Amino acid sequence: MIRAPLCMILALLIAAATGASAPVSAEGGWNWPVGAPHPIIRPYIAPETPYSAGHRGIDIGAGASTEVKAPAAGVVHFAGTVVDRPVLSIRHSGGLITSYEPVTSALARGDPVAQGEIVGELQPGHCSVSCLHFGVRLDGEYVSPLNYLGAIPRAILLPTRKP
Repeated sequence: MIRAPLCMILALLIAAATGASAPVSAEGGWNWPVGAPHPIIRPYIAPETPYSAGHRGIDIGAGASTEVKAPAAGVVHFAGTVVDRPVLSIRHSGGLITSYEPVTSALARGDPVAQGEIVGELQPGHCSVSCLHFGVRLDGEYVSPLNYLGAIPRAILLPTRKP
């Protein structure tokens, strides 16, 4: 049977195209960092190489909301300014680090955060409308945050011919 190897190759190609480095499910129960609705203003665009152009996260429209919440429990990895923007990063289990900008926070490195806890306040300036840039790194490599928010539908392979 050659179908199983072809299915595996197809799954790996889909994962590479979406920026996933490993199969991920939404069963972990991550929350969106801003309130609904969650329009994606700019999607994740995987760079061809670690130093190539790309968009290493998603820009989520925030509407009038300014509260930014932790999508999962973790520990503050970084809270401060990078170049000219306030940035917050949270380390989660499984080699994951999430980043949020432009977000000011009273939290400091090492502070624990609970899932759903307000971790900062969204500041203007990243998009032409109010938006949050949300990034996810898995073992140091950027991946699509949608993998963890349950926004990428599970692929269903259909038969190519009738039995």
